[in-house]
Amino acid sequence: MQLTTLLVPTYTQMLKTLSGWLKKAQVQLPEAEAQALLSARLAPDMYPLSTQVRFACVQAREAICRLRGEAFTASITDLLDEGRQAVKQSGSLADAHARIDETVALLDALSADGLDADADKPIAHQLPNGMILDLSAEQYARDWTLGQFYFHVMTAYSILRNQGINLGKADYVAHMLPYVRPESIPKG
Repeated sequence: MQLTTLLVPTYTQMLKTLSGWLKKAQVQLPEAEAQALLSARLAPDMYPLSTQVRFACVQAREAICRLRGEAFTASITDLLDEGRQAVKQSGSLADAHARIDETVALLDALSADGLDADADKPIAHQLPNGMILDLSAEQYARDWTLGQFYFHVMTAYSILRNQGINLGKADYVAHMLPYVRPESIPKG
């Protein structure tokens, strides 16, 4: 399985989409209200929007390290720490955009086969609660990191919608619009 062609375009497209949602919020709300969105959450025991953005970036960065057999970079640790502390200090929308831009730049810098080492390579993935998942590189990419990435992206989308930001399905699948047959677009 070619993990680079599976993960990199997905991460890149959806991170850019996430950035677009944040920009829409900034257009739709006064500055102070837009900034306050970073503290919004869906439930009291869930992380806020600022953490969802950071953790989406973590999933992409962590996957690069794990699939390449490299130690985590300081940026991953920083993002995790920022995300866990977001209840006390959510940061700014500029910070959120910067984290996304940094992650996209990292993804863009990967070679065309940068993550395509042995798909059967074992990965021991330890969860914060101490449980360890024994996965192949392919299983990790397919069954863990993509699901976790989409969880955080969709939670960010849901928080924004819940806070009244005018987003819809077209905003979620904006990257698909180039594939629409022009004659099939509804009129009016």
